[in-house]
Amino acid sequence: MRRRSFIAIAASALAFPGRGALAAMVKMTVYKDPACGCCHEWSKAMAAAGFSVDARDTDDLAAVKARLGVPSFLEGCHTAVVGDYYLEGHVPLTAVQRLLLERPALRGLAVPGMPSGSLGMGDDLQASYDVYAIPSGSGAPYVFTEVRPR
Repeated sequence: MRRRSFIAIAASALAFPGRGALAAMVKMTVYKDPACGCCHEWSKAMAAAGFSVDARDTDDLAAVKARLGVPSFLEGCHTAVVGDYYLEGHVPLTAVQRLLLERPALRGLAVPGMPSGSLGMGDDLQASYDVYAIPSGSGAPYVFTEVRPR
């Protein structure tokens, strides 16, 4: 009887993977400044969420951002690549999960600058910032999600 229960549980987990299971299947490469502590914290949070994180220190983040086509006015602290998307700056985990579940026609997501309270930038319950979506085509970036005070 235990064997049948185990098989049923395992089959349902494979058939209906949760968001954590989704992350565990995905490799993420994070390009960051070697001296940046907040980039390290963001990468740790992504790894804790189950992503397979490959953090790469670089002294030329501008070249990475240019190669990926990150708009200069949306640049953040670090740049990550996950699947066919880039993540610019302190993009929250919920936005990354939504991106990977919905698979919209985007180049990536961006959180410009280094907003206080964003993932990796401390715990500020009054944090308020926008996460922008950068379309694959010629459209203008738009707000993908809003982060507002808790």
